[in-house]
Amino acid sequence: MQPQAEVTFGWDIYLLAGVGSSRTIFTECMKDLQRRYAESGMSSRIRVLYPYGDHTQNLYYQLLKVRKDLYRLRKAVQSGAKAASEHIRQLSAGRPVLFIGHSGGGVAAYQAAVMLGQEGVIPDWRVVQIGSPRLPIHEAYADKVHCIVAVDEKGYCADYITRLGSWGGISRNRFGIPFWDRDKYAPKHIIPIRTIGGHQHYFRIEAPFVHPERGTNLGLVTDTIWEQVASNLGRTISGML
Repeated sequence: MQPQAEVTFGWDIYLLAGVGSSRTIFTECMKDLQRRYAESGMSSRIRVLYPYGDHTQNLYYQLLKVRKDLYRLRKAVQSGAKAASEHIRQLSAGRPVLFIGHSGGGVAAYQAAVMLGQEGVIPDWRVVQIGSPRLPIHEAYADKVHCIVAVDEKGYCADYITRLGSWGGISRNRFGIPFWDRDKYAPKHIIPIRTIGGHQHYFRIEAPFVHPERGTNLGLVTDTIWEQVASNLGRTISGML
């Protein structure tokens, strides 16, 4: 019997870090995702990007760049998206891309996805934002974006960064009267997960970030990514082979 050829997952995956991130922030996340694909009979191409820089660079300067990328009324340079896009153009042109961005990396991920999609560089994309500020999502792309938010045991938001920014916009009620709709430009998929800790702790695997029943914070994150997005994309590709 001939050995079965290894199947490569048809989507390229990029992990985008937020400001001040260490070079090891996604190490365990990458291993976990690679393991899941291997167990599904597929190899995966996963790369890490630092669109605003890493922990060795000036934090204040990085924060300024994220702040500019969150501006709503401007035609300014999207520095994080442009930095990420340069790499993706070189490595993934013509391939669909799954973007997974933490904190400010989620802002750059969405902007880069829209930019590259509109330019025709990538044929399709999905974005998973993890603990990211609120960035208005165009209604045409709302179904492509998943937003993971840490909550405490009572279901209250445990990540202060996810309260920054806004999804709001002006809508009209049935009488034509304008009102402020705080979720007008929200992503379609907003997913709360009960982690231990908050913004800095999504990818932790050691005590005290291990729940006796739910497991590690990282496990909760990768379970969500896998169940909500990645495995579905994998099944789509497998069905085409």
